[in-house]
Amino acid sequence: MVHASSRPLRSHSAGSLLGGTAAVPGDKSISHRALILGTLCVGETRIAGLLEAEDVLNTAAAMRAFGAQLERDQDGSWLVRGVGVGGLGEPDDVLDFGNSGTGSRLVMGMMATTPIRAVFTGDASLRRRPMGRVLEPLRLFGAEAEAGEGGRMPITLRGARVALPVRHHLTLASAQVKSALLLAALNAPGRTTISQAALTRDHTERMLRAFGAQIHVEPLETGEAITLMGEAELGATSIMVPRDPSSAAFPVVAALLVPGSEILVPDVMLNPRRTGLFAALRAMGASLEVTNRRDSGGEEIGDLKVCSGPLTGIEVPPDWAPSMIDEYPILAVAAAFAEGRTVLRGLEELRVKESDRLAAIAAGLKALGVSVDELADGLIIEGRGMDVQGGGLIATHMDHRIAMSFLVAGLATRDAVTVDDTQMIATSFPDFCDLMRRLGANFAEPD
Repeated sequence: MVHASSRPLRSHSAGSLLGGTAAVPGDKSISHRALILGTLCVGETRIAGLLEAEDVLNTAAAMRAFGAQLERDQDGSWLVRGVGVGGLGEPDDVLDFGNSGTGSRLVMGMMATTPIRAVFTGDASLRRRPMGRVLEPLRLFGAEAEAGEGGRMPITLRGARVALPVRHHLTLASAQVKSALLLAALNAPGRTTISQAALTRDHTERMLRAFGAQIHVEPLETGEAITLMGEAELGATSIMVPRDPSSAAFPVVAALLVPGSEILVPDVMLNPRRTGLFAALRAMGASLEVTNRRDSGGEEIGDLKVCSGPLTGIEVPPDWAPSMIDEYPILAVAAAFAEGRTVLRGLEELRVKESDRLAAIAAGLKALGVSVDELADGLIIEGRGMDVQGGGLIATHMDHRIAMSFLVAGLATRDAVTVDDTQMIATSFPDFCDLMRRLGANFAEPD
């Protein structure tokens, strides 16, 4: 059922190929962190290439509420005049993070060791997501939190009156929780050590070094331990935000599936903890070529050339999940067009994303005529090669990645695919539809 306030969109192959340059937006993870760390500096941080999507703009609004001065320059770069570690002011109003789990959790960590109070909320989707996973370890620093049932928003967080250093082992593979704890540690005395069994995204560690924090990462037999010296003084710097591999995933898979297509994705981040999708697609036989590798602010970037071609189903190792957790919806679409079976396991985390993504993916693939078994922690997808029927209406459940993934699917199905809403795409990729149309995608409002 399509509601009057929604924006449904239809996608159809229409026999057209995709070609050109896919200049996807700046990386969302880097954008959030650049704003937060710029706020925790004394001085002026310049950020070029910031993702100006709703999620990031909500984080920017929160930084202003804590006392930072933010300006957008005429050249599109952002200037952040920070307040320093421990210098945060108390917000006058509720902080609304919209759909952003990353922004809200990282900001909880940022303020958890400063003796101020803030109220966190978000949209209906974010208010359903579990926050206990970050609130419980933040209490170790001395923070206090009042939350709704199940640790959900709205949340009132009171930073520690007397912050304590922490030694904590993460049993959950979550870069958001790890990053929140490292941000909290900046204003706690002495050394805080966070260990983890799984190697999650390390953007926070890389950027903390760039801002001058004393941080050490020690490999363990399983995982790693990260030690940070608290009561830090961060130095303002300049950040160039690389292009987002999670956003690049959609035009990349579209170009692989639409016969005769060839596109270039320039300046995309190649951090090995973010490129699991590209590795999985190569294992399926995809033609992906990286040229012009270089360094940008501690992150490797390069230009990615993508050519269409047949794919073969594979079994994706569960330990790849942290490097591609947001890309499983579009990987599942690629698997639907592969020859043979694809097995995806170790994905319990997808149950508590913007939607229950495993259930949403399974329902969407079935609507396309693809056989799929939904497991407690994954999916088994019986690929149909380039013979996917399509048709029907896809329920997106307010999830931007579900919407974009099935719009991509419709470019290669026999019958048009309609998603029930596209408004939420603006949370991460506001230019998605225009960019895809420039490449040759046939998106239109349904009749």
